[in-house]
Amino acid sequence: MSVGRAARGRRTPWWLWVLAVSVVPIAPVCAAAAGPAQVTVQRWVMSNGLTVLFVERHTIPAVQARLVVKTGAAADPAGRTGLAALTAGLLTKGTTSRSAVEIAEAVDFIGGTLTADAEDDSSSISLTTLKKDLRVALSLMTDVVLNPSFPPTEVDRLRRETLSAIQAEKDDPGAVAEKAFAPLVFGPHPYGRPVEGLETTVPTLTREEAVAFHRTYYRPNNAVLVLVGDLTLREARRVAKNAFGAWEPKPVPTVAVPALPPVGERRVSLIEKDLTQATVLLGHLGIARTDPDFYAVTVMNYILGGGSFSSRLMSRIRDNEGLVYGISSGYDAKQYPGAFSVGLQTKTESAPAAIRAVLEEITKLRAEGATAAELEAAKNYLAGSFPLRYETNARMAILLGYVELYGLGLTYFEDYPNKIRAVTLDDVRRVASARLDPLRYVLVVVGKTGDIAGGLDQSVPAKNAP
Repeated sequence: MSVGRAARGRRTPWWLWVLAVSVVPIAPVCAAAAGPAQVTVQRWVMSNGLTVLFVERHTIPAVQARLVVKTGAAADPAGRTGLAALTAGLLTKGTTSRSAVEIAEAVDFIGGTLTADAEDDSSSISLTTLKKDLRVALSLMTDVVLNPSFPPTEVDRLRRETLSAIQAEKDDPGAVAEKAFAPLVFGPHPYGRPVEGLETTVPTLTREEAVAFHRTYYRPNNAVLVLVGDLTLREARRVAKNAFGAWEPKPVPTVAVPALPPVGERRVSLIEKDLTQATVLLGHLGIARTDPDFYAVTVMNYILGGGSFSSRLMSRIRDNEGLVYGISSGYDAKQYPGAFSVGLQTKTESAPAAIRAVLEEITKLRAEGATAAELEAAKNYLAGSFPLRYETNARMAILLGYVELYGLGLTYFEDYPNKIRAVTLDDVRRVASARLDPLRYVLVVVGKTGDIAGGLDQSVPAKNAP
């Protein structure tokens, strides 16, 4: 779950944070006008170990089903980066009884959607359908989860498509910066590797490896089924049992990952691109989703750079000094500590000044904390807009998946706003001091680095990336 940005299958590009925060100022108004509706979550565990979460909603005659497997790219073996993503991507590309075309045509015929994806901590299959088509739609979902055939032609096709996407990202300075940033922050930890894989690993991934990954981790005792929509509890129980009651459980191995040491020194990577503007990522190790400081960090980050045009970074560096086109900060909180990062785009000649301004604002927040007005505005926005994060069935299903994955509890929908409102000025100052570091961080700059390097702090030599 991200603080200051939205989560999705692949890691969210930082520039999406800017777009995200640019459209949210109307959110508190809408939320306040509608008033948060109480969320009642039903949870049960089937005899095969499959955990089911259900929220009853009858506003539209539709149902959202999301199956979350509690294993993702963090389980990719060494040298096999991209295996979890390849496995998930192949689920809808053929089963023992249907081809990829037949699956796509069947989904189109009922006007639904059926997708599969992988993230660092999980893999998921999502289904959207009208209630009248639920039986047919769920039979398709069950089939792709339990009986994927991993056709060799589809394995080849998906590897080629993934490689093309990876190569296309080389023209995206934001993607280039992210792919340089992550390994410098996370080192050998799997969070340092891209979920979709590497140019060196994707061509070597095999069908047999995808079959083995599926056989090992896609088990009911390692999964959560989320149902949201136009069902009664009785119907939901029947639907879950009919769809996945015959799924066979097996012991699932624990995924061992290296420890995550903090960034111990300033690391600078300059990536030369003949561009008129520079893309900058600056940050370090952040927090895990279960960190007790999550809510205080959420408020603190909103004040620093997560709060759209009201944040300190946006107000000073973009609005007052005109140094950047867009800027935001975020904490990517996951099972293990994710990254804290500030992303910005600016003119080449403005990059050093913008970077210095970011570090000054971090230092200031650490030393002085926030004002009472900033704290109140942050809490009002975060608590007031929270219901918008689950206003649709699809959003609710995604959020419930994270609630179960990270053990946040069925009272999360009441706990989140209450814990946000309980954050104090002392909390903000404390977590700013403990969770922000203006001295030991990773800095990645993509652009005409020869024109930028001279303006950076020279105490640590910058490393020019190939």
